[in-house]
Parts: sequence; structure tokens; C-alpha cells
Amino acid sequence: MKLPTAPASQAALLALALLAGVGLSACWPNTAQSKPQAEPRAVQPRGPLDAGEQNNINVFKKVSPSVVHITTLALSRDLFSMNITQQPRGTGTGFIWDDAGHVVTNFHVIQDGDAATVTLSDQSSYPAKLVGSFPDRDLAVLRIEAPKEKLAAIAIGSSRELQVGQAVYAIGNPFGLDQTLTLGIVSALNREIESVTRRTIRGAIQTDAAINPGNSGGPLLDSAGRLIGVNTSIYSPSGASAGIGFAIPVDEVNRIVPRLIRDGRLIRPALGITAAPENVNQALKLPKGVALLRVSPGSPAAQAGLQVFARGRDGSVIAGDVITAINDEPVRDLDEMLSLLERRQVGERVTLSLWNAGKTRKQAVQLGSAD
Repeated sequence: MKLPTAPASQAALLALALLAGVGLSACWPNTAQSKPQAEPRAVQPRGPLDAGEQNNINVFKKVSPSVVHITTLALSRDLFSMNITQQPRGTGTGFIWDDAGHVVTNFHVIQDGDAATVTLSDQSSYPAKLVGSFPDRDLAVLRIEAPKEKLAAIAIGSSRELQVGQAVYAIGNPFGLDQTLTLGIVSALNREIESVTRRTIRGAIQTDAAINPGNSGGPLLDSAGRLIGVNTSIYSPSGASAGIGFAIPVDEVNRIVPRLIRDGRLIRPALGITAAPENVNQALKLPKGVALLRVSPGSPAAQAGLQVFARGRDGSVIAGDVITAINDEPVRDLDEMLSLLERRQVGERVTLSLWNAGKTRKQAVQLGSAD
């Protein structure tokens, strides 16, 4: 049998030494005798922050005191002791609306909870009471009893002036992490998203600023640190930010929140009509709009003399009115008509554009209450 050569024998011994637990460092040459210089490297001066970075910092410092962390609580009963306790249910974000302690957030943030706790930026926490909500626009208003000096109301901007491409910021508590800032742009305007009640929220702002679970209810800001929207949802198969987030425009928020604070809910103005299904318009070759199937006695629509579609004795269709516009704003379907009415107040007078058997007319109506 041929014996291994010397180099091969050394390699075999080294392998056996490693298998026996001998550290690899024992095989390296010992450099303990030489002591080279080992001082920390000198810090390279950075220079001043650029204007964009400085503005990011300024916006966060300015607005973060207005942003709150919301923890929803659910009642839980112990099966053995029958004691009732409150257990954390979920988390979200909100922002301080005024120094009276009103906090705005998404309705879906608080909808599954029995109670909520609001944590301010200084980490002080307060129990919250529900003031009012409007699920059709995914908005809710809470109220906390906190010292006024701790209640930094957020600055209000306008969503009507927004342009695609302008910078935006989102501050929230994604995945329960406190006070996170993300930066992006307005990617698109006038998007349509679906609320928790399946009503359409029109005019939504699309942004690529990262919006993750926990950001819901937080503010979307312009580069001046003004509120321009309420972050409400993301479009993502995984549930994490994928570059497509949506916010409820602040003009809509600024219209709804004061009414929730005043009335505890949004009282929708009404005409007192029942709309025909949309397929009726197609079947009868009617124009886009709301075909009237019923008018409630004594309602604004009845007082204005609006006519409904009906069946004649011979089975023929007797033409009724189709509402095609309110104050010259087009009405394509019932959902759009309700959205237009929500912008009005009970008792306000509006002008309806009506179509009936090929003829058009306008009719003034004083809005009643949906209640």
C-alpha cells in the first residue's frame, strides 16, 4: 500500500484537528508579537443637510405632536371567574382635530372594538369616547379628556389644489411601531375606493408613500405640513405597502367631521324617493340618472310634483321622472346622487334636472331629512 506524501499527511492531520474541536485560529501564524496601530477612523464632515432633507425633518417635528396612536379594546369574559376584562383588539392611527380633545381616525380602526385608548406623542394615554362616525366615508371622531396644552391641533390644508407629482408625507404607527414618517408623491387624483359599507368614496388621493397596517386613520400631509387627506387603505395582495395607498381627501373630511361633532352622526338630506334598479334604465333605454319608482307622501319630492314610473292597465310603462343632475352636477346613479346630497344641509334648496319621456325640465326642491 502506498503511503501518503508529507503534504497530504499534513492536510489529513489538519482535518482531524478541526473535527476534534481545535479552532481554526490555532492554525494561523501568531501575530501577537506585532502591534499595529488600531485607532478609530476619522469622521468625514458631512456638510449641511439639503433643503429637501431639512424640510422632511421640519414637517415631522411640526406635525408629530398632532399624531396619536389608537388601541382598540374588546370586552372578554373569563369562563371560570365570569370576570369581564378589556383585551387589546387592534391598533391604528389618528390625529388631533382641535383643543377640545377631538381625534379623527378611520371608522374601520374602531369598528370592532368596545372601547379605545389614545396615546399622545409624549406617551401619555387617555380613554376615548366615540363622538360620531360615518362608515360610508370610513371616518370616526373620538374625544379624550386631556390638558389643552397637550392637544396640538393639526393644520388643515386643501385637497382641491393638489397636483399629481407634488410631495406628500404620511405619519402613523405601522405594525404598532410608534411615530413613523414615510415620504412619497401624489400618484393620482380622483380615484374611487370602496368603504366598509360598500359605498363608493370618490375623489380619493392615490400616493406611493408607504402605508402599512397601523397607518390607517393617520394624516397625509403636504410639504407645508398641512393635512390633505386621511390614510385609509392600501392596494396589496399581501396586506403590506406595495406603492399604492389611498387617502380620503381633506375637503371631504373638513365637511363631515364638524357635523359628526355637532350631531354625533351625519344627517343626510333627502328627497323622499325610492330609486328604480339600475337595470331599469337599460331596459327602458333611459338616460343615465335615477329613475323614480316611488315618492313618499308629504316628502320634498311629492311637494315638488315629481312623477314616478308606473304600469298602465294594459301593462305598458307610464313614463316617470329621471333625475339627471343636482345643481347642474351630473347624476349617473343612486350612489352619486347620495354623494351630492351629502354635501348639502337639511332645509337647503337645490335644483333638479329631470328627464321625462324625452323632455327635460328643472325643478327647485327644498331638502328634507333622511330621518
